Amino acid sequence: MPRVKIELPTAWTFRAEIPVRITDVNYGQHVGNDTMLAFIQEARVQWLRSLGYPSELLAAPVGLILVDLAVRMKAEAAYGDRLVVQLAVAEWSKVGFELVYLLTKAAGGEEVARATTGFVFFDYTARKLAQPPEGFRTKAGG
Repeated sequence: MPRVKIELPTAWTFRAEIPVRITDVNYGQHVGNDTMLAFIQEARVQWLRSLGYPSELLAAPVGLILVDLAVRMKAEAAYGDRLVVQLAVAEWSKVGFELVYLLTKAAGGEEVARATTGFVFFDYTARKLAQPPEGFRTKAGG
C-alpha cells in the first residue's frame, strides 16, 4: 500500500498547543489515531474561534462538513507531552477548502503527525451545499 503524502505549506496561519492527557493514551502507552483526530479538531475549532466563529457551525445555518481526511503518523506522543498543532489553508474551491496540519512536540520539535482535512460549507437547515459566510475567506487568509 502506498504511503499517504501530505505536502506542508511554507507558512502557517495558526498555532495551538495541546497537552496530552492520560485519557488520550491507549493500551500501547501512546496517543491513538482516534485521539490524533481530536487534536486536529481542537486546533481547528481554536482557529475558527480566533477568526470570530463560535465553532464549526460558522453562522447558522451554515457550517462545515468534513469530506476528506488523511493522517500520516510520524512518531509517538505520550502522556505529559505538549503538542504544537499548526494549520494553514492549502486550497480553496467554490464551496470548500482544505486545511493542512503539522503536529510536533513542544519540547524538541519532533514531528508527530501531519494531516489534511477537506471541508465544504453546508446549510444545515436546507441540507445542501452552501456558499461560505460573508468574509470567511478573507478572515481565513484566502
